Amino acid sequence: MSTTESVDTARIALLLNELRLPTIKAVWPRFAEQADKEGWPAARFLATIAEHEIAERGRRRIERHLADARLPPGKTLDSFDFDAVPMISKAQVMAIVAGDSWLSKGANLLLFGPPGGGKSHLAAAIGLALVENGWRVLFTRTTDLVQKLQVARRELALEAAINRLDRFDLLILDDLAYVSKDQAETSVLFELINARYERRSILITANQPFGEWGKVFPDPAMTLAAVDRLVHHATILEMNVESYRRRTALERKRGPGRPPSRATPKTAE
Repeated sequence: MSTTESVDTARIALLLNELRLPTIKAVWPRFAEQADKEGWPAARFLATIAEHEIAERGRRRIERHLADARLPPGKTLDSFDFDAVPMISKAQVMAIVAGDSWLSKGANLLLFGPPGGGKSHLAAAIGLALVENGWRVLFTRTTDLVQKLQVARRELALEAAINRLDRFDLLILDDLAYVSKDQAETSVLFELINARYERRSILITANQPFGEWGKVFPDPAMTLAAVDRLVHHATILEMNVESYRRRTALERKRGPGRPPSRATPKTAE
């Protein structure tokens, strides 16, 4: 390499640092050599290195969003046993994670079923697939988030705390039923639901049907208003299957030599 070429190479590295194009900085010498050998037009060379920069930015963005999502590990659609939950259509779930119209409209997704039936697994798997498709998701136990919002209210910062959640296209609230029937807790939960109504999507998992939500919200009017906002634009999936944990315990007690009668997902919640 001549002195002029060395100077130019060093200058390009400095310019790419200034422009914050680390991937192009890493790959351009290799592609420049290939372009010289094969006689590429300049446009092809520029398009190739730009495509690599964009692809790497997308990979890093998904990596950041996965860290922000706080999804439980190992919960994927591939590991979810759809055959064990015949009332859930795999095609419908795949359409949910592939489509973007419901998220762009702030529609909701509600999963109902008994404890141990796979609701949390399916919710987390949907969240993972959406992150991989470019959406921002947060998975949280409902009680944990409610406690954080209560602290924000005491510090007169509830509105700001709810607004910060707007950066997530989908908020997954796991185990709604475990929120205490306490005015302070349920009022911040209602304010969150109200703030996201028709703007940002919520996915809720719950053991209890709507008729039992009076055990969560102490005020009947608040219960009705919360249900109304959640259901107005929502897809509801009911997973009325026997608990995986209970079935596993029964089969262990039954002992070897008896065929299993598993009818729940491979991985429990």
